[in-house]
Amino acid sequence: MPVYLRWSLGLLVAAFVTAVPVLCFRWTYTHEKRLRQVTPGKFYRSGEMTAPGFRQAIADLGLRTIINLQDEYPDPELPEGYFCGGTIQESELCRQMGVRYIYIPPDLVARRLTPIMRPVAIDRFLKVLDDPANYPVLIHCRAGLHRTGVMTAVYRMEYCGWTARQAIDEMKENGFADWPCTAANDYLTQYILTYRRGVRNPDSLARAADR
Repeated sequence: MPVYLRWSLGLLVAAFVTAVPVLCFRWTYTHEKRLRQVTPGKFYRSGEMTAPGFRQAIADLGLRTIINLQDEYPDPELPEGYFCGGTIQESELCRQMGVRYIYIPPDLVARRLTPIMRPVAIDRFLKVLDDPANYPVLIHCRAGLHRTGVMTAVYRMEYCGWTARQAIDEMKENGFADWPCTAANDYLTQYILTYRRGVRNPDSLARAADR
């Protein structure tokens, strides 16, 4: 066999041996992207998983509601496979699985209005979680770190009685970077540091509905 063919074959084998494990890892990671239990049988969090990943989570956890927090993707196209298989919209997947699909984009209010007003997303989120029929619930954003972390903190403070400090510590343990965890972070301030447990603002929901 010519030398150039041996070199080509060797490079091809090396690429295959290296690439296949990497691709398998990436697909497995995306399949159950940071899927974590918050309250057993009740509340879960994750990043945006694949279509098979969501289906498995729905089946394994008995999910009734999935909340998408991605303001940039109101209804994500979920891959059915890594290289092929097409995609399916998350809302359609939920419809097929008999699960309620809810889109709640995290918003902010003007700094001068904090803490007089709070983001509408908080009240929309609480309205869903106040209804026992919606559990078990899974919330997710793209990576399952920051937006998911902030809303999980709201859940912890409202329904588990946690302090803001406890909620922030858990956020960091689950990948919320240190640099966003300062009072200068508007999401941290408006969703956690100024959060008032037990408050409901139906007027904010009415204003949101009129937009």
